[in-house]
Amino acid sequence: MPDTPRRSENRYGNRPTMKDVAARAGVGLKTVSRVVNGEQGVTPETERRVQEAIDALGFRRNDSARVLRKGRTASIGLVLEDLADPFYGPLSRSVEEVARAHGALLINGSSAEDPDREQELVLALCARRVDGLVIIPAGDDHRYLEQEIRAGVATVFVDRPAGKTDADVVLSDNFGGARDGVAHLIAHGHRRIGFIGDMPRIHTAAERLRGYLAAMEDAGIPVEDSWTSLGVTDPLRVRRAAEDMLRGPSPVTAVFAGNNRVSVTVIRVLAEQTRRVALVGFDDIELADLLHPGLTVVAQDASVLGRTAAERLFGQLDGSLIVPERIELPTRLITRGSGELPPAD
Repeated sequence: MPDTPRRSENRYGNRPTMKDVAARAGVGLKTVSRVVNGEQGVTPETERRVQEAIDALGFRRNDSARVLRKGRTASIGLVLEDLADPFYGPLSRSVEEVARAHGALLINGSSAEDPDREQELVLALCARRVDGLVIIPAGDDHRYLEQEIRAGVATVFVDRPAGKTDADVVLSDNFGGARDGVAHLIAHGHRRIGFIGDMPRIHTAAERLRGYLAAMEDAGIPVEDSWTSLGVTDPLRVRRAAEDMLRGPSPVTAVFAGNNRVSVTVIRVLAEQTRRVALVGFDDIELADLLHPGLTVVAQDASVLGRTAAERLFGQLDGSLIVPERIELPTRLITRGSGELPPAD
């Protein structure tokens, strides 16, 4: 067996190449290439020697040349709002599972709800030649992506639609879900119902507010200005909004929380109150069933959102899906007790 090529002692030295593998196994480069790429024409004994050399050297195939030959990188990008938000965990996992089933690598990134950061991240992924993008948009103008889409980058928006451009989008029924949740509170006798949501420029926040207003209008209940509050979802802002709604001459007897982060803060505020206030949240939260009472929620299935978006993406890549579509998935009301409390006065 030939001597093993000397390699740098530097911890960050050069990676082993197919030439190194060929030298160690005592075969030609073409033979190594066939083994690495799973091609026929290599005897079992030769394949064993090559594989032993690969394992000993820690060789990994460099896909750059294959990308140049095939024009595909077998990778897709997923741009989320916030990687720390528990809502995006199952969504991301579902996208990754579909990508893996198609032999593709998933690259995640977070926009931090910043439109400029979103654009920077998306274009950086495009520069790295990802085959497709699944985007939860932070901005409302996605014309910057049109050239990339024309160049063949498959693109699907999820949770919120693209702005000022035509593209596939997979959404939950935010309007209908919020309307159902508020109607549920009304059916249990509430007329003074507060709404606390995310920033109004965000599609989901605007749609959920619209659902709240529609339910109130359907029931003939005029909405006071002090009953609605939209803005950032940090705990301090949400706490102030909830406390304002719960005091004064016309305090609310129920609250509809516009997302999971709002729900968590409102639960803490209500725990400090002397009177019981009903609560329905949009999005389920962990341990919601262990609260006293359990949290009633309008649930959307983040896993199905992610899987549907990823399947649309790979449908674009294989050429079977050409015309952009808007897919709206249903929500469901899960009753656990907090939304069924009657008005305290």
